[in-house]
Amino acid sequence: MEETRNFLRSLGYPGEDLNDLPSSAKRFPDGAQYRVELPSVEGPAALRTTLEEIDRYGITIHRVSQGSGIMLLTDEEIREMCELCASRGIELSLFVGPRAGFDIGPMPFTPSGKALGVRHEGVNQLVYAIEDLKRGAALGLRGALVGDEGLLLLTKKMKEAGVLPPDFVVKCSVQMMASNPVSVKIMQDLGADTYNLPTALSLPKLAAIRQATDIPLDVYVEVPDTFGGFIRHYEIAEMIRILSPVYIKFGLRNHPDVYPSGLHLEAVNAGLAKERVRRAKLGLDMAARYAPQAKMSVPGASDLGIPKVIS
Repeated sequence: MEETRNFLRSLGYPGEDLNDLPSSAKRFPDGAQYRVELPSVEGPAALRTTLEEIDRYGITIHRVSQGSGIMLLTDEEIREMCELCASRGIELSLFVGPRAGFDIGPMPFTPSGKALGVRHEGVNQLVYAIEDLKRGAALGLRGALVGDEGLLLLTKKMKEAGVLPPDFVVKCSVQMMASNPVSVKIMQDLGADTYNLPTALSLPKLAAIRQATDIPLDVYVEVPDTFGGFIRHYEIAEMIRILSPVYIKFGLRNHPDVYPSGLHLEAVNAGLAKERVRRAKLGLDMAARYAPQAKMSVPGASDLGIPKVIS
């Protein structure tokens, strides 16, 4: 077995999960160790509520993300979300639109086929996804979630060809499920700017992934029930220490399935937004209590996918 571990080390990967939990010396470009993300901000109304609650609690948020998709927002809604985030120096990340779960095939709805749901079936869906990205970028968007390795590579090629702005932040969805240092390093090589790790990885497994990768890692510290329902607030300080640069991500347990969302769920989303920010306040208080020396980015950092206001 040691021969195999040494083989992995010779390739630049850890030979085992890092039970000693080494501190990461890697940082965001501004020298910070951590940032904060709030997911499932489904539309302008939920975003307005989120920002109101952020102000009420006096906390800092660096990124908000959305799961329903660019294609299910009107131009006016995207512009409004871009303007709201731009005014705060917050990154906005919207999911790329038509995925396998939007199509007529039954496999994403079977117990064994659910992982297919965020991927793109066939060439046409890739074309649709690229159109979604182009539309978002034209409206000022500078960040998007992807859930498909092929589309991830295409976003890299789109940047190289000038089809997407070079500062467009491509975030890999938690649903891509790469769970080891080799797999996550592949995502980095394919063009991921930031990677959302699966939710049930132990600290030693997370530390091994950090050793092999340089991009920011996004880690749920409170997890929606569909991904496990874990609440890991007491591990936030250690996550910052071993995973820097890291996005601490506050989902919400007991979160109903609101995807794809819309006006029919606006009141539900507003209530979820309020509690999500409250949970972030609780978690950030723990970070301040147990890792007071840890450095957080200020809003508006140059590498954030802050939207452009398009007149």
